[in-house]
Amino acid sequence: QGNPYMCNNECDASTQELAHPPELMFDLEGRHPSTFWQSTTWKDYPKPLHVNITLSWNKTIELTDNIVITFESGRPDQMILEKSLDYGRTWQPYQYYATDCLDAFHMDPKSVRDLSQHTVLEIICTEEYSTGYMTNSKIIHFEIKDRFAFFAGPRLHNMASLYGQLDTTKKLRDFFTVTDLRIRLLRPGTGEIYVDEQHLARYFYAISDIRVYGRCKCNLHATGCKEENKRLLCECEHNTTGPDCGKCKKNYQGRPWSPGSYLPIPKGTANICIPSISSIGNCECFGHSNRCSYIELLNTVICVSCKHNTRGQHCELCRLGYFRNASAELDDENVCIDCYCNPFGSVHDRCNDRGFCECKEGTSGPKCDKCLPGYIWHGLGCQ
Repeated sequence: QGNPYMCNNECDASTQELAHPPELMFDLEGRHPSTFWQSTTWKDYPKPLHVNITLSWNKTIELTDNIVITFESGRPDQMILEKSLDYGRTWQPYQYYATDCLDAFHMDPKSVRDLSQHTVLEIICTEEYSTGYMTNSKIIHFEIKDRFAFFAGPRLHNMASLYGQLDTTKKLRDFFTVTDLRIRLLRPGTGEIYVDEQHLARYFYAISDIRVYGRCKCNLHATGCKEENKRLLCECEHNTTGPDCGKCKKNYQGRPWSPGSYLPIPKGTANICIPSISSIGNCECFGHSNRCSYIELLNTVICVSCKHNTRGQHCELCRLGYFRNASAELDDENVCIDCYCNPFGSVHDRCNDRGFCECKEGTSGPKCDKCLPGYIWHGLGCQ
C-alpha cells in the first residue's frame, strides 16, 4: 500500500515552496492538505534511519494534558519519547512505542489501562500506536489524563484526590514535570513485513503537529508566567524568587523555603517566606527601632518598640500626646513634640497635628492654659 503523503521527487529543502522544515510541526493546523515536516528518505537502508526531535522550554513545565503527535507518513514502527528534568543534560524514557515491543525493546507490550495507582510511574512499551498508513492512524498519544484518572476518577471529577497525591508524593509530581522532551524516531512505518528495497523513497518520517499542554512550574508561588528575552519566567509571589520561585528572597529567610501546598482543598496553603531576624535594614523604621516582626496573617512586617515617641508600622506616626514636628525629617530624633496640654484645662493629653489641645469649658489657648472672659483660674482649672 502506497504512502498518500509521500513527496515523490518534489521535496527540496533549499526551495521554499518544496521544503518541509521543522517549523511546520508547530504552525497553525486546519489547512488541507496539512503542512508538515519531513525527514530524509531511507535511502541508506539497511543503515537505521534515526532522527531526534527535541523540544526545549528553558523552563520547568508541569504537563496538564496528553502529548499528541500527528504523523503524515504513517506512525513509526519504533519510537521512544524521552524527558529531561535538567535542561537536556540527562534523559530518561517516558514511553516506548513499537509494532513489536518484545523484538524492538525486549519489553512486554502494555497499555496505560494495564497500570494502577501503584504502578502509574512504570515506563511501558505500547503497540497501540504503531500501525501502517491507515488514514485514521496518524496520531500518537502520551496519556497524561489517563494517569490522572487513577487518582481523580475516570472523568477527573475528584481532582482533590489527585492534588492531594501530587502534594505529598514528589516522585508523582516529578513524573509529570519536564524541562525538555525528545522524540527519538528509530524505524519508519513500513506497513508491511519486508522493506521494499526497490522503493526506499517511500520510507521516511513526516509530522504535521506536536501538541504539549502544560503550565510553568512555579511551586504554587505564582499565578502566572511571562516571557522575557525568549525565556519563560514565573511571576513569583509570597516573597519567593528564582526561575521556579524555588527559594526565598534575600531578607526573607526566616524559615526554610517550602513549596506551596494544594492542601487543604480548595484554598491550599501559601507557605510564605518570612523575613529573617537579621534583616534589620528591611524593617524601614526611620531609625526609631532596630527590631521588626512579621505578621503572617497580613503578610506584613511591622516595627517593634519604636523610640523617640514614635509609633506605627514603620515608626512613622507620633505617640498619643505628641505631634509631628513639621520642620523635622521622619528620621530625626525630634520628629515628635510633646503636646504639653495643661492637665487641668484640657480634656485629655492629646493634641491635633498642629499641637492644639482640646480644652474644657471656659478654657482656651493652644495648650488650654488660659481662661475665657468670665472665668477665673483656680487650682483645678477655669471656673
